[in-house]
Amino acid sequence: MSDSNDFLNAVKRMLWSRDRQDQGKIYAILDAARDNVIYPKLAESDNKKVCLLMGAQARELATVAPYLIELDEDDPFTQWLLDQGWGKSWGIFAESTATFVGLRSHFRSFLRVTDEDAKTLFFRYYDPRVLRVFLPTCDREQIETMFGEVSRYYAEGKNEKQLIEFVCTEQSKLIENAVNL
Repeated sequence: MSDSNDFLNAVKRMLWSRDRQDQGKIYAILDAARDNVIYPKLAESDNKKVCLLMGAQARELATVAPYLIELDEDDPFTQWLLDQGWGKSWGIFAESTATFVGLRSHFRSFLRVTDEDAKTLFFRYYDPRVLRVFLPTCDREQIETMFGEVSRYYAEGKNEKQLIEFVCTEQSKLIENAVNL
């Protein structure tokens, strides 16, 4: 149990770095479809949260939709998420100084993509297994678009004890920092 606590504390230290003066808030984008315990826990949380789907689609798919939720380092929801969800590909983390509404709009803009046959597809970028493969393949314009309102993305690594940090430089280059904790 101590190893697990040490690891989760290391994840918290990475997410809520004390080294940067300009640190924004930390958010998670969680995929309620990954586990049936996610939606009820989101619903009971007092954290600021919103479904990324809208209208009838949000109501019909509420229990399996992607959600944006603001996290606080010492919040019970954050502790639950790290304790119960780490290593299960429940979602990704993002750091941003944008407004909550602006961030929702930013993340909503990636939900649908068009393939080479002009077919619209649902893009599950909030799955860490997708994000950690997709971001390194992005060109400059795609990196700028993906980051936009986000200063950093964080995702679980392939290894359960790994956290990957993605940062966009001023030159719109992607820096990938995989940390074994």
